[in-house]
Amino acid sequence: MGFGHSHSKKNMVRRVRSASKKAQHGLAHLEEKEHHHAESGQPYPHLPSSHHPHAGHPAGYPWKPVAHPDYGGAGQVPPGHPHPEVFDPAIRQGAWAKQREKELGAKGWKDEVDRCLAYGLEAAPSVKDRTISTFARGELPHFAGINTFIKSHYLEDVNKVSQYDAAIIGVPFDIGATYRSGTRFGPQGIRRISALYGTYNYEMGVDLRESMKLCDLGDVFTIANIEKGFDQISRAVAHVRSNNVFPIMLGGDHSIGYPDVRGIAPYIDGPVGIIHIDRHVDTQETDMDERMHTTPWFHATNIPNAPPVNLVQLGIGGWQAPRPGVKVGRERGTTVLTIDDICEIGVERAAEIALDVAWKGAKAVYLSFDVDSLDSGFVPGTGWPEPGGFLPREVLKLLRLVAREGLCGMEVVEVAPSYDPSDMTALVGVRAIMDVMAALVNENKLGGKPPTKLPPPPYETPRKKKKK
Repeated sequence: MGFGHSHSKKNMVRRVRSASKKAQHGLAHLEEKEHHHAESGQPYPHLPSSHHPHAGHPAGYPWKPVAHPDYGGAGQVPPGHPHPEVFDPAIRQGAWAKQREKELGAKGWKDEVDRCLAYGLEAAPSVKDRTISTFARGELPHFAGINTFIKSHYLEDVNKVSQYDAAIIGVPFDIGATYRSGTRFGPQGIRRISALYGTYNYEMGVDLRESMKLCDLGDVFTIANIEKGFDQISRAVAHVRSNNVFPIMLGGDHSIGYPDVRGIAPYIDGPVGIIHIDRHVDTQETDMDERMHTTPWFHATNIPNAPPVNLVQLGIGGWQAPRPGVKVGRERGTTVLTIDDICEIGVERAAEIALDVAWKGAKAVYLSFDVDSLDSGFVPGTGWPEPGGFLPREVLKLLRLVAREGLCGMEVVEVAPSYDPSDMTALVGVRAIMDVMAALVNENKLGGKPPTKLPPPPYETPRKKKKK
């Protein structure tokens, strides 16, 4: 061969995988390898054979095809199969939600189209879809229009707020911040990215447009003075709550928690519980000699009908918990679950504890959601980011669970858009509000839930009823 050594005839045979079955058979004989013929019996009848296929078997096996039961028909499934062919809406969220959608109605959408056409002129003759107006006046297109929260109605005359079920209140206040300012632009950032959303949620089977009336009151005229700003905020919140409307505050730093509760408490006939979702305790009396965003729950639980024993704080931890606030919580008997506690016992159990504590002897519960309760990787646009917090899916489930027994108001705080050009932090705030409103609607705590013939939605575990 010209390489100083010779090759036997056996070794000179080229092994080509793509050779025909006949060639492969010949190769086996040439190399003197042990092989089996189908007619002499296949020693491994369940393994593929590269030669001598049965005439009736398309896959090349040397035995006849075996008939198997046909489970392809509707409702035909193998015995013990875990996924039935026909899904039961009572146990599968996807199937349940698909059926629920047809029950939601479309009156709210029709009313919006009529309003857009009346106020925004009919579209040009070349536009085939006659629900489109010349000027953008509703949800569509999402990239156009003046941004209220999810394009809801801007109520310029706040004296008419009683005509609505819930009202958005912007609180552009950040002089209570102790480090990174910028949350005064939180209401703008939340409203801007809220245009991304519609009013319908598939999993929860709710369309807010069809189930409730929501308005946006614009922003509180906050004064550049902490105490005067607090007075303005309390007055605005009290106006909404006194009209029996559900107030939703867009912060703003977390110092607004105190004036928010102060505006609601006088209109609750009994104690008010507080569910506070955060990474920070925020219970010290002062910070740098003022009532700052680290102090709201010291002062809120000084309100006569907002006792500290009904304050429950979820997600606390990390390296930003000033010890004076921890001391206050210990002395006043507040309830704290760290993020590790919640990871260990689960979100469902944490929600049970929060509801038990906040509602014990209370007539209403207020919800305070700080976006920095999430891991800082998800919410960079906040005043005091902290690694190690909630995942978005965890905190959204927690919000839905604690909202199901009803709320007297809620706030979303510490959105600072300038640190997050992607608007993801503000989007978390939007989603928190949307999920809470949907949970309240589905529990008949807000607006009017459309009637249904379906079984209860399978998206959450039912709350355990306590023995009296």
